[in-house]
Formats: sequence, structure tokens, C-alpha cells
Amino acid sequence: MIDEPMSVVAEQYRTIRTNIQFSSVDTIVKTIMVTSANMSEGKSTTVSNLAVAFAQQGKKVLLIDADLRKPTLQYIFNLKNSVGLSSVLSWRSQLADCINNTDIPDLDVITSGPIPPNPSELLGSNSMKSLLTSLKSSYEIILIDSPPLLPVTDAKVLGGIVDGLILVLKSGSTEIEDLKKVKAMIDGISAKILGTVLNKKKVKTSHDYGYYH
Repeated sequence: MIDEPMSVVAEQYRTIRTNIQFSSVDTIVKTIMVTSANMSEGKSTTVSNLAVAFAQQGKKVLLIDADLRKPTLQYIFNLKNSVGLSSVLSWRSQLADCINNTDIPDLDVITSGPIPPNPSELLGSNSMKSLLTSLKSSYEIILIDSPPLLPVTDAKVLGGIVDGLILVLKSGSTEIEDLKKVKAMIDGISAKILGTVLNKKKVKTSHDYGYYH
């Protein structure tokens, strides 16, 4: 979204942004978790580009790294990670000290903070629920990079307190049986699936985005 804004891939992120905005008619969707079935399927790349896409539209956006086991957003946005989400949830730091401004207008980031010994407990705490509720008054869109669903319970805990979730699938890699397990998990917590993103799909040709493609 930043380095190749006119590319076909960048335009697809804009399409996903639009689809999210039309995904719910009766309720306002502000907190969105982006997750995957397993590791290395592209959820962090997807959520980062989506955050930029919303910010470029003029929305006030907050991106939260809730992967308290293998965080990556501090590397993507070149931020320090001495304090972050884990610091706020464990009452070690004030929220204001953990919100990072970025070079992208209207986009703020909360990194994971130090990796805690109890990620699931922190993410499922009343503090996490209260944090998201309070942040809704300051941001139009809150995107959350969560751990994958199958290896750990963290994303399952988060899925029950967000307005909706997006599932990232890796083309040629994500197994159908894993998707069935993920669907059962999501149904079990009554989470709302806004949609899926098919990542790493090979195409035969590549064109720069023009007026039509």
C-alpha cells in the first residue's frame, strides 16, 4: 500500500477495505481481528496493509499487535517494543505511553510489548475488554493482529470480544481439514466472520492497476 500503491495487489487491499465497510448493515463494525489457521499464512502482512488502506481513506485507525507469542508489527513499522499491549494489560504502563504514531497519517500502532508468560489470560481478561471499549471512542477502525487459531487459544479468546474477524488463507497451503476445525472453533464462540482473504495466490499475468482491470 505504500511502496506500490498502483499495483494490482494494493488495489485488492482497497477492495477488501470496501468489502469490510459493506459487510455489516445493521451494526457498526469497529474492532476487527485478523487471524489465520496456522503460522506463516500472511495475517500480519494482510492486517498491516489493511490498516494503511483505511488510513489512506482518512479513517482514524489503530493497529494492535495481539500476537503476544510471536509479534511482528514492531519490525514492519520500525517501532520500539519495550512497552506495548502486554504492558497495558498487566498494569505496568499507561495506555498513552504505548500508542505509537507512524509516518502514515491517521495510523497509530500498539506493539505487543514484552512477551508475557500468560498470553491467553491477558487477552481474555476484563482489562482487554475495557481497553477495546475505551479505544472505540478515539478510533474509527481498530485492527488486531492475533495469533493463529489452531496452535494456541489466544485468538479464540479474542474472537469473542471483537465485532468481527477476517480469516487469512494461504493458497496451496491451508488444509481443508484445518479450515473445518477453525470454522467449528469460530462457531463455538459465536464470533462473526466478516470474510476470508486468499493470500499468495499465483497469477499467470501481472498488470499495473489502471482504470479497469
